[in-house]
Amino acid sequence: MSAPAALYRDHLARMRRRATDTLAAERFDAILLDAGRPSRYFQDDQDAPFRTNPPFAQWTPLEGPHHLLLVRPGGPPLLIRVAPEDYWTEPAPLGDPFWVGEFEIVEVPDEEKAWKRASPGRRTAYIGDAPERARAGGVPTEAVNPERLLRRLDWDRSLKTPYEVACIEEANRRAAKGHLASRAAFETGGSEIELHRLYVSALGCVDKDLPYESIVALDEKAATLHYTVKRAVRDGKVFLLDSGARHLGYASDITRTWTTPACEPVFRDLVRGLESIQQSLCAAVRPGIPFPDLHRAAHVRIADLLHGTGILRRGGEEAFAAGLTTPFFPHGLGHFLGLQVHDVAGRQAAREGGEVPPPEGHPFLRTTRTIEEGQVVTVEPGVYFIPMLLRGLRSAPAASLVDWALVDRLVPCGGIRIEDDVLATADGHRNLTRPHV
Repeated sequence: MSAPAALYRDHLARMRRRATDTLAAERFDAILLDAGRPSRYFQDDQDAPFRTNPPFAQWTPLEGPHHLLLVRPGGPPLLIRVAPEDYWTEPAPLGDPFWVGEFEIVEVPDEEKAWKRASPGRRTAYIGDAPERARAGGVPTEAVNPERLLRRLDWDRSLKTPYEVACIEEANRRAAKGHLASRAAFETGGSEIELHRLYVSALGCVDKDLPYESIVALDEKAATLHYTVKRAVRDGKVFLLDSGARHLGYASDITRTWTTPACEPVFRDLVRGLESIQQSLCAAVRPGIPFPDLHRAAHVRIADLLHGTGILRRGGEEAFAAGLTTPFFPHGLGHFLGLQVHDVAGRQAAREGGEVPPPEGHPFLRTTRTIEEGQVVTVEPGVYFIPMLLRGLRSAPAASLVDWALVDRLVPCGGIRIEDDVLATADGHRNLTRPHV
């Protein structure tokens, strides 16, 4: 048996044990998972790019809409594959992938026959994006996306199996090829659109295959956190690239910031300093650490960096307490990663549900849980020069603690973000990104 097949078999065995526990706790007999359906643009006959529903994708890498998966205790999952007889599109053949032997597989030509074959009972819980279709198919309203069952599935998804970790690491390896190709082109003056094209070419994919739209920003555009325009302007001095890849449905999420020798020297010092901070934060990931504590540590260390480079006249805890760091680092330190880039259950209090709110003053922190073995988190501190946020700081009581002449010199440089994907292990962590880029 190949390594992926062995890992997948163990993964599926764990998934089945989890499902059995969840069904018993929530008093259902089975779970019917829907792969999803295409979403059509308003007043158009074209569909948006399709992406499989994550609860379905966690069980099988099978792609495409309308498939159904019926999970019942005591037997193999029933996978109902919809293979349309259609001359408009070319259905991909199933072939003989490593995972296929773990299911009872039935092929049908359309969605209606899939539902007829599934034949959900009154005690079958439906999870998917077609609640009306589920009710029409015999699923009671209270069993359509039941909240408590969903929360249990979300919690379990936050604790990755070795198979899932291997998929995320392979997605990191693939994305690294794009990062290295784009960096080389930046050093020869490439434009944002050229850097993006080289990225997807290095991965051997098209845009819709990426886990999220790539952020390819030169100079001042690096201060826009989700910048996706991709201009033709060339010869940047700062290059921020935030882009990942997918492998068997699982995502990577990597950010790097590079500069040329012609870049403002203080900004280059900031890049080196933030790199050191980011690596120290990655090294601090381990079970038992509340993620908000890492977020707070990032602010304190960024305060020292801004003080050491002369931007702030105070550093450390004093600067953080005075609110001086948030305008320069306005987002959260990181988030869960898996089938979704911003994976589920980052703020969930327990397997049964509930929420751990973010710290006061830090509403954008997506992960508030205490780190556990098997979680994969991103660690992505940043330093930005965002005119909108700087205007607010200029009029604040603490404005005198900022060297505004230096800040104004740095605004054209945009910003810095450095991001790795990190697995919490039993006794520490493993960085899934650094071996590759």
